[in-house]
Amino acid sequence: MPSANELKIREMLKGMLNLKLFVIFSQGKGLDLKPYLADHLQYMVDLERKGKLFASGPFGNPTRADGMTIVRARDEEEAREIALRDPFVVRGIRTFTIQPWTVMEGSLTFTVNFSDKTSNIA
Repeated sequence: MPSANELKIREMLKGMLNLKLFVIFSQGKGLDLKPYLADHLQYMVDLERKGKLFASGPFGNPTRADGMTIVRARDEEEAREIALRDPFVVRGIRTFTIQPWTVMEGSLTFTVNFSDKTSNIA
């Protein structure tokens, strides 16, 4: 018989998002990204347009060239295929690791102002 705490946890989990994603952690090799940055950015935009890209971007220290990309993929193999096609990886200036990630809690705010057709994501 489940404890009161286990029952409470089950009840709380039922309403949570439970969105399965994959996080690609990219490790730079200290090499110059600029020659391939346009290709990389285009690849990310293409993934975004296909609905595969959830979020992507560099970490704080630009000289290290580390970053993180979160993708929608059916499994880790598809996430690996996505990572392997990144121009930074193809050119050998980044390596990567992949971790499955489940989004449970959090929030996203999206505002559309009809009067001037502006929008904001927070």
